[in-house]
Amino acid sequence: MRGMSEQRLAIAVDFGGTSIKIGVTRGAELVDKAEPLPTPEFDSPESIMAAMCATMKELQRRHPQVAAVGLGMPGWVDFYKGVLYQLTNVPVWNHQVPVREVMERELGLPVVLDNDANCMGYAEWKLGAGRGLESLLCLTLGTGIGGCIVVHNRMLRGRNVSCAELGQTSVDFKGRVGPFGNRGAVEEYIGNNEFAADAVACYAAAGIQKTLADCTPYQLELAARAGDTIALEMYRSFAEKLGCLIMNMMYTLVPEAFIIGGGVAKAGDLLFDPLRACLKEQLFPVHYDNLRLLPAQFGADAGIIGAGLMAADYAAGSLR
Repeated sequence: MRGMSEQRLAIAVDFGGTSIKIGVTRGAELVDKAEPLPTPEFDSPESIMAAMCATMKELQRRHPQVAAVGLGMPGWVDFYKGVLYQLTNVPVWNHQVPVREVMERELGLPVVLDNDANCMGYAEWKLGAGRGLESLLCLTLGTGIGGCIVVHNRMLRGRNVSCAELGQTSVDFKGRVGPFGNRGAVEEYIGNNEFAADAVACYAAAGIQKTLADCTPYQLELAARAGDTIALEMYRSFAEKLGCLIMNMMYTLVPEAFIIGGGVAKAGDLLFDPLRACLKEQLFPVHYDNLRLLPAQFGADAGIIGAGLMAADYAAGSLR
């Protein structure tokens, strides 16, 4: 039988740079969903929150049993204070805002706020590919590289804000400069935009003209499966850089599993086969023999399911 928190209705928010998805969840079920809000149309954090609250009040009206609200935000979040410092890819949100305080006052419900990658990881840990595991590391591969770390049945959040910003960890100490001056940040190589730009450059060096739209992860996957040698090399190079990150995390944490989600992860064996080969070359044999690389289960819904689960557990008093 499912736990009580999994049966609770929650309002869940998956905040993106393009749109804001808001719905009502029960466990892994998306019970209801509102029309997405277009993020770029708002000119301030206050206008964004006002629109979100209006949508959530309508969902409250339709589902009066809702117990709490969960928000997954792609930026620098203080889970304990309920404060959002900065939103990734949303230029108007560039200062500290006490989101939890504002929304609890507006909605009259308990509100929990966390980084969107933590929400994805929470969904996979509690009900997805990592269900039943005591330690795991989730990676979401997209515009940026997000991370979530669970150790001894507890999610690590760090002292200040947003633990597990694994996209900012280095794979080259003299490499490309990240957004905070950090050298060799892995997402500067395998974020979707950087992956596409590097592919365009590789094709150009071979005398082949391609656009960024021709070099999305999906388009490169199709080309690689058709035997395109440049696309195959791009995936091999991607696996090598991702493998460096996973190797570092394996030696640091030795989790039971790595759960990998996001657009590039949908390539399946095209990514996972060279990734395993790369890791076999770099890991202590016992580590490699016990290594579990698992595809994420919930796909595009992971963020909203995780935010809802966090809210339900928060209302039940079991979220730490």
